[in-house]
Amino acid sequence: MKIIVQKFGGTSVKDEEARSQAMKHIRYAVDQGFKVAVVVSAIGRKGAPYATDSLLDLVGGEDTKLSARELDMIVSVGEVISTAVMTELLRTNGFAATGMTGPDAGFRTNNDFQNAKVLDVDTDNIMEAFQTNDVVVVAGFQGLSRSHHVTTLGRGGSDTSAALLGAALGAEWVDIFTDVSGMMTGDPRIVKQAQFLEAVSYEEVANMANEGAKVIHPRAVEVAQQAHLPMHIRSTWDDVDQSGTLVTDRNLQIEHYRTVVGVTQQTDLTQFVVKTKAMATADVLNLLANNGISVDFINISPEKIVFNLNRSEAKQACNLLTQANADFETIAGCVKIAVIGSGMAGTPGITAKIVSTLAAKNITILQTTDSHTTIWVLVNGKDMEVAVNALHDTFLLNQD
Repeated sequence: MKIIVQKFGGTSVKDEEARSQAMKHIRYAVDQGFKVAVVVSAIGRKGAPYATDSLLDLVGGEDTKLSARELDMIVSVGEVISTAVMTELLRTNGFAATGMTGPDAGFRTNNDFQNAKVLDVDTDNIMEAFQTNDVVVVAGFQGLSRSHHVTTLGRGGSDTSAALLGAALGAEWVDIFTDVSGMMTGDPRIVKQAQFLEAVSYEEVANMANEGAKVIHPRAVEVAQQAHLPMHIRSTWDDVDQSGTLVTDRNLQIEHYRTVVGVTQQTDLTQFVVKTKAMATADVLNLLANNGISVDFINISPEKIVFNLNRSEAKQACNLLTQANADFETIAGCVKIAVIGSGMAGTPGITAKIVSTLAAKNITILQTTDSHTTIWVLVNGKDMEVAVNALHDTFLLNQD
């Protein structure tokens, strides 16, 4: 039995037209002789009646009085509705199909409501269903806790569901269907000459996802990498024989060597510079950590600590540091730009090229740090578009 997993996000199941387009991809796979596990997200995005954010608005949104367990009760409903709707469509069009909730499909989690971790996927029910069905539609984003409560997996949970299910079923590959044709070297809404990527490594796509590319959730990539499970990032609206971007082990199917694979950005950050004479570095970090704030893009020196937070956390951090009589300054509206590529490790001159590229555009670098596959720079928000395009063109146009 050859099995593949196809995951359809909210925009891919948002209305009858989108679901019919998704069904074409399912039919193509069945006609090729595959059994297909279809993982679905909730229908549509915020504003649509059964989207996750819309369901949260029914119970007060951020001001809800519900516990995390009770919130999981309502937000898990969106994927269940989507599963029933898609199963009905498939059966109406002649498919042998059945639908399952996450618990039905064997997803067993811990008790961390709203952000549960999957402990095991028992595929017995799905494999039994495949004896008489070509398609099993599974509600993504959810499972059953040790204490037998419904749990949800956090943002991007349906991607993670699909990867975990693919690994547990021994699938040939996992298709992640979305509203773009695959990974690009930059956000095409910002980068004028962004290029399509036919193949990327797990490390590269996970880094791009972590640094702002919203095509796939990084947790799903980590699962696929551990299982050596190939993934395709595809558009629901493309032809059924277009494979999108292949995500796989770096040295197996990616035939050419690249220094840089992409440039991404995260916007609306606030940079904090805290002088450590009035308040020690450890005290600053403990104060924030004890109040549930995790700092990002951090530099520590004997005189100061520099870090960044998103807008909502920045406001809370300002209040906490003011109350603690800390000596600090902030710069709001910053953008963190990441230059990403597995081939950067051990390659000299990358940082020099970044600095000279931005200097040529008169762009001030507020902060920088690096890992073996990523170099980050922080710039003012007003410089974001020019900076991203300049770095993209420097590293990714006509790259051998």
